[in-house]
Amino acid sequence: MKSIDLIAGARPNFMKIAPIIDAIKEAQARGSSLRYRLIHTGQHYDKAMSGGFFEQLGIPEPDVNLEVGSGTQAEQTAAIMVRYEKVLLDQKSDLCLVVGDVTSTMACSIAARKLGVPVAHVEGGIRSGDWTMPEEINRVVTDSITNWFFTTSEKANENLRRSGVTEDRLFFVGNTMIDTLLKQMPRLRPPTFWAELGLQARQYFVVTLHRPANVDGEQQLLRLLQAIAAGTGGLPVVFPVHPRTAKNLRELQGQIPGMHYVDPQSYLEFNYLVKHAKGVITDSGGITEETTVMGVPCLTLRDNTERPETVSVGTNELIGTNPANLGPALKRLMEGRWKKGTIPEKWDGQAAVRIVAELERLLSVAGVARASNTSAAASPRLKVVA
Repeated sequence: MKSIDLIAGARPNFMKIAPIIDAIKEAQARGSSLRYRLIHTGQHYDKAMSGGFFEQLGIPEPDVNLEVGSGTQAEQTAAIMVRYEKVLLDQKSDLCLVVGDVTSTMACSIAARKLGVPVAHVEGGIRSGDWTMPEEINRVVTDSITNWFFTTSEKANENLRRSGVTEDRLFFVGNTMIDTLLKQMPRLRPPTFWAELGLQARQYFVVTLHRPANVDGEQQLLRLLQAIAAGTGGLPVVFPVHPRTAKNLRELQGQIPGMHYVDPQSYLEFNYLVKHAKGVITDSGGITEETTVMGVPCLTLRDNTERPETVSVGTNELIGTNPANLGPALKRLMEGRWKKGTIPEKWDGQAAVRIVAELERLLSVAGVARASNTSAAASPRLKVVA
């Protein structure tokens, strides 16, 4: 029997871990010896940010909840490392599997490797090149000590090769977040305020903002929202407000016509909004992947992206953080001149199945021995590529 720790700490992780759990259960039904232990770090600790996702995506109750709660980046990192180390010292697993790029991803990877537990990184190799983003630091640190990489794109593979990762540690499998989206698409449902706001398909916009460059500072946020209101032609704009953004919005209540501030939405309701929107305006990376698969125009208020395939292949465009850029972009969208995207390679709903098939092979006795003897030696050769 081979035991895998599946690490989930924040809202984006849950969408990526759910199909892996399903794929492991399917493998077990065929006689696989793989077993998993679900570790919830508690990085997102309130029900609005995590609880509803577990229920809607059919994720079982965690085997372990580290309950780290809030704190600074350093405080959360330290608490996760200390508490996960205790879990491993009590019962060591054969592999620590981390997903995405949140604090929990990095912290659990470090704790595992220091105790000799191999690490696999789902969504390894993505890079924005923006070192002001905490997520970029999490990605680089995690990938510098990872044994095996499960990647979403050939671009991610190229990033890892340039860092010194050898081909036998790279597995281009696709995107587990898209596995979840495709599975849940038939279950998407309108939020409770749909009728109250008079929303109609393709006759409203969705906005999500949480990055410091956009929301830390009342004037920047005000200018962005004014530009959105001016460019959306009087259509309703639905803005699920991230906790980080809420405090800066309090002074702006009522100042922006057509702007509807709502609470963070659960998975099924939020993606229903996205699927039926005329367009999405965001600074989130994950949402650009979902809009690409659903064929919804997406304007990203950032100067860079760690998911370039959503721009080169999909429906996403980088607009930057200058509010003046929104007007021309929204004009093209409103006039029906937005580009028609396609779906990136292997974003087909089978990424988790591919991952579990590789894990079964890698966690054979020979695979574990190879990881201990070769991957650890390979890690010091990694170069940090910005």
